[in-house]
Amino acid sequence: MNPALYLDANATEPLRPAARAAALAAMDLGGNPSSVHAAGRAARRLLEEAREALAARFGARPQDVVFTSGGTEANALALRGLAAGRRLLVGATEHPAVRAAAPDAGLLPVLADGTLDLAALAAALAAGPPALVALMAANNETGVLHPLEAAAALCRQHGALLHVDAVQAAGRVRVTLLGDSLAVSGHKLGGPPGAGALLLRPGLDLAPLIAGGGQERGRRGGTEALPAIAGMAAALAEATPAAAARLAVLRDAIEAGAAGARVAGAGAPRLPNTTCLVLPGVAAETQVIALDLAGMRVSAGAACSSGKVGRSPVLDAMGLGEAAGCGIRVSLPWNAPEDTAERFLAAWAAMRDRLSRRAA
Repeated sequence: MNPALYLDANATEPLRPAARAAALAAMDLGGNPSSVHAAGRAARRLLEEAREALAARFGARPQDVVFTSGGTEANALALRGLAAGRRLLVGATEHPAVRAAAPDAGLLPVLADGTLDLAALAAALAAGPPALVALMAANNETGVLHPLEAAAALCRQHGALLHVDAVQAAGRVRVTLLGDSLAVSGHKLGGPPGAGALLLRPGLDLAPLIAGGGQERGRRGGTEALPAIAGMAAALAEATPAAAARLAVLRDAIEAGAAGARVAGAGAPRLPNTTCLVLPGVAAETQVIALDLAGMRVSAGAACSSGKVGRSPVLDAMGLGEAAGCGIRVSLPWNAPEDTAERFLAAWAAMRDRLSRRAA
């Protein structure tokens, strides 16, 4: 019997061996990066090597990399730390972590394919005082990529700041700091949970969320989680768009073989590892449970909303109507086996035929 297939990489990637080794080595190292003795200096060197690796990968300066506990904190730090005197505008399909950090923000609509409505962004930017705009590089449910270069140009034109949530995109497609801040998360790269980072453009002032002992240049208090940070840097070295491109072949085979399903965002640029399959008339939660029983670990909606599966706000914003409650996410991990599509499609066909008859 084949082992179960883990197809929920957008919730968390499987731990990469190199990341595990780096985290364990950091644990064995000991020492606090803020201490001045030899053990502390060794820990500081490892911390700064990780900082330099993130800066080089995403086009920032090392001194402008702020380590956090993960993507949620990095997003909250940007939205609350940069918002003074500015209106907040966020995309209608943003992650719940961003929506929670900016509950009163104005919503920017998306087109039917899930990409940002640039005309609506331009109108919103022109309609009031300078704004702080938050957009995800890639949607966590559909994999749809926003037109960030065009959005960044509009923000510069109107004196707005642009924060990019790159938690899903980093390591899967090319990502650079083209706005004012950029959030990434270690476990989405194949590192251990507990580490993320906010990258800032030079000269940008940031009010801290957490005051402490002056760590991270006073922008984030608390002793840095060195093992998780070291693991994040090691995972980043292996999480490359070239490696992720292998997954696009498997993803395309799944989409081609999933008869009866609609692919949300199919016409837009998307992450190579992600598909959102919509089976009209069959609730997403029912599909997830049926596939889980067949050994297929998929999801519906954001992982942070587990246990509360219902209509997807993302699919709602894309205009899917009642079908917004019928979409599942298949997100392929870095170590997906080559027979992934064949095995998933066999389980999918059996599930579809059984549940579609029941819904009829």
